This record gives sequence, structure tokens and C-alpha cells, in this order.
Amino acid sequence: MQNRSWPALIGFILLVATVSALGGWITSTSVTTWFPSLDKPSWNPPGWLFGPVWTVLYGMMAFVAWRLWRVRDSVPAARRVLVFWFVQLALNCAWSFLFFGLRSPAAGLIDIIPLLVVITWILVSLWRIDRVLACLWTPYVLWVSFATALNASIWLRQT
Repeated sequence: MQNRSWPALIGFILLVATVSALGGWITSTSVTTWFPSLDKPSWNPPGWLFGPVWTVLYGMMAFVAWRLWRVRDSVPAARRVLVFWFVQLALNCAWSFLFFGLRSPAAGLIDIIPLLVVITWILVSLWRIDRVLACLWTPYVLWVSFATALNASIWLRQT
């Protein structure tokens, strides 16, 4: 591994940590007040599960971006996937602001559906570039698929 790639890894870790912190901050404004008052399905996971799951997912997201960044010159498709990686990160961050910040399951759903589309496209693209990265990305797609269903269920119960 080249020494110049370590700063990029640290940069991607710091970027996802910042997004995580922003999401956590905005979520904390509603998670103990508004969120408990919502009618949620019986399969809503316990609150303590979200922190560990997102910590692992954000770590894998940073690693995937870093590996794409490292091969961006030799694998032309990696550049395009990396662009969409930034798009998904913005959508990911926006969801917390829309769902918890605005206290709007409808707005959250409007954001999470394109997020799911983008990360699924990334998964398919990663499968063609690097199957290890695709395997690391799969839990994120599965979790956001579950979160989309949960978000939709909460929205439907509020209408």
C-alpha cells in the first residue's frame, strides 16, 4: 500500500464520522420525545441497535470509498461509482434532517427511496469492479431496505 493512500483513508473515515455525528445530533432532538410517540410496527428494532449497526455500516462505507479512490485511475468505472458514493452520503445525511429534524416520515420516505436506488446501483456496479467491496456494501443495502420499509410503515400509520 502506498503511503499516500493513508491520508485518503483517514479523510473518508472523518467524512463519514462527520455525517454520522450530524445525523446523530439531529436525531437526538427527537428520538426521546417525538419518535417514541409514533405508532410503529412490532418489528421496529430496539433503539440500542441503531448505534452499533450504523457504526459498522459507516466504517464499511469509508473503506469502500477509499478502495474505489485507490483504483480510480486504473478502473474507469470506479470514478463514477465514487461520485455516486458522495451522492448517497448526502442523501443518507439528509434523511436524519428530514425524518427527525422536520419530524416528517413523509419527507424521510421521499429521501430514503432515492437513497435505496442509488446504493443498489452502487452495489451492482461494485459487483463488476470488486466483489469484496460488493460484499462489504451489501449489509448497507439490506439495512436501508429494512429502514425504507420501516419508514413507509411509520408514515402509513400516521396517515
